[in-house]
Order: sequence, then structure tokens, then C-alpha cells
Amino acid sequence: MEKVSVLAITKNGIVIGSKLKEIFPHWNVYAPSKFSNDEEINWYFNPTSEKIIELFKNSNALICLFSLGAVIRLIAPHLKDKKTDPAVIVIDDKINFVISVLSGHLGGANELTKTIAEKLNSKAVITTAADVNKTIAVDLLGKGFGWKIEDDSTVTKISAHMVNEEKIGVYQDAGKTNLLKELPKNVKIYESMDDLKNSHSKGNLIISDRIVNYDFIDNSVIYRPPSLVIGIGLHRDTSKQTIRDGIDVCLKKYNLSQKSISKLVSIKKPKDVQGLVDVGKEMKIPVEYVDREDLAEVPTPNPSDTVKAFEGTSSVSEAAAIKASGGKLIVEKQKFPPNLTIAIARILD
Repeated sequence: MEKVSVLAITKNGIVIGSKLKEIFPHWNVYAPSKFSNDEEINWYFNPTSEKIIELFKNSNALICLFSLGAVIRLIAPHLKDKKTDPAVIVIDDKINFVISVLSGHLGGANELTKTIAEKLNSKAVITTAADVNKTIAVDLLGKGFGWKIEDDSTVTKISAHMVNEEKIGVYQDAGKTNLLKELPKNVKIYESMDDLKNSHSKGNLIISDRIVNYDFIDNSVIYRPPSLVIGIGLHRDTSKQTIRDGIDVCLKKYNLSQKSISKLVSIKKPKDVQGLVDVGKEMKIPVEYVDREDLAEVPTPNPSDTVKAFEGTSSVSEAAAIKASGGKLIVEKQKFPPNLTIAIARILD
């Protein structure tokens, strides 16, 4: 975790904080200046009620070495939502318990709690239903592999169905396929969207890079794995807007989700095309380049003598998409005269 702050307000808490600092050297430990000694600790002079809010707002995780009740009272007025609040963990004065208090799933408090408890030989206290019942955490599925949730407004409802062991259907046509090997008894995988629809499941998990228009979407959580690679052939003066418009047209035409784009790929030129650089920044998608020699070795369905004359390889967009994805071409070369071609491949996991 990027920034972890430890807050101690007693002498014993400082001892625990120092121990955590030894185990996790990149963590920062804070304590009141009245206890100042030679320990490697950040001593603060302002009231703890102010310091805890400062750390709460500026940390990815906040570990408090004092009473759970006190922590709750201090941070309660500053809570926003589980997508932005940091992970909050409380450790008692005797290191008996490490308690996950806030942002257990999305904020990572549960995993961090387990890690700390293991290192301190303490008991991890986790109360989120998915963990207690050892079922699928709907809001975390695929997070480690970059999956994005299309619309998180249904997460709470489907999570409730999951922990109440009501019938849950799953359909997947993209992304890592080994995440759902061991399924709870109330969860079943279906081979098609029609089968999923006809299953009359209470809730659904849909893992796909395609636009889904079925009428049971309100009872579904849709995950977008980073499974699409956009291959782009272009001129040095092709504009950002031209590239962006071409991508949008292709996605709409073939019912593919922008949230599943893993990367944009093109041929390596002496100088990067500014329009492509700008599109990558605007869409927050990485841009990669492939040498023409490597592209020339990739078999493609639509080679071009004209492209070969200019680029030294008979294909750019299709070859780049296939090469960078290591997968299968799902959208053959789409032409946007006079200076853009686009192809799309799917990463096969």
C-alpha cells in the first residue's frame, strides 16, 4: 500500500508502533511530542484530534494504536464513502487483536489486517459478510487483474444476495478464467447470456468486454476486464480527435466497452505521433509501439502493398493488435481515410 500511517498516543502504543516500523520500514509512525525520545517516530505538537484527521485525509491506510471507540468518534464526521475513505485498522494495547474498521474491501483494510496480525502473532478481526461466510466478495472480484465495475450501484444488492446464499448466475466471455474455480454452492456458471437469463437467478455476475443490453442488467454486476488491444495505423499528422473518433466508431459498431481497453498499439516511428500520445493521456490508456520488423512477421487477414511501401510492413493496425495482445483479432482493419486504420484484438487468458 502506497502510504500507511501509524498513530500511537500512549507509551505502549509507541512501542508497538516502533515494532511495526521495524517490520514495515516504509510506514510512518506518529506520536505526541510529550513522549519524544530517540525512536524513529514523527513527533507532533498539535492535538491528536487534529492529527488523526490530517492522517485520515492524507493516507491510504491509517493504523490506530488505541481504543476502537475513540477512533470511531474522531473520524466519524469525516467519512465520505468506501471508494475514497482510507483503510482504517485498530490494534489494542496488548496486541491481542488487529481490527479491520473501515474500507475492508476496496480500501484493502481486510488484507492488511491479516498481514499485520500474522506478523504480530495476533488475532485478525474481520466482520465483512463475504469474508466471514467465505464467499465471493462482489466488489473485489478481479480487482487484482484490473477488472473495472461498469456500474457499482448494483454491488450492494448483489452482495446481499451472495451472502444470503441466494441463487447467483455467472457468465464470462473475457478476462482471467481461473478466478471462479471454487464456487459457493449458490453460484453457477452459464455458457451463454440466454442461459443466464433463463436461469432466473436472483443476481448475476457478468464478466465481459462487450456491451450488454439484456433486460436483467438491473440485477447484475458487470465487470470489464482489460482484454482489448487497439491496433492503430496512422500518419505523423493524424490528429487526436481523428484517432479518438475512429476508436469510438469501432467500439460502437462492434458493441465493445471502452472500459476494457488494455492498451493502444502502433508501429514504432522515429518520432511518436503527438495525436496518439494525446489520446492515450486523455483516455488514461497506455500506448505501446512495436518495431516494423516484428510487425512484418505477423500473419494478418488484410495485408496491404501500399502500407508496406510506406511502413516497411504490410500491416500496422492488425499486426500491432495481434502482436501486442498475443490473442485473437476480433475486429479486422477498419479504414478511416486518409490517415487512420484501426483493428482490435482480444487477449486470451
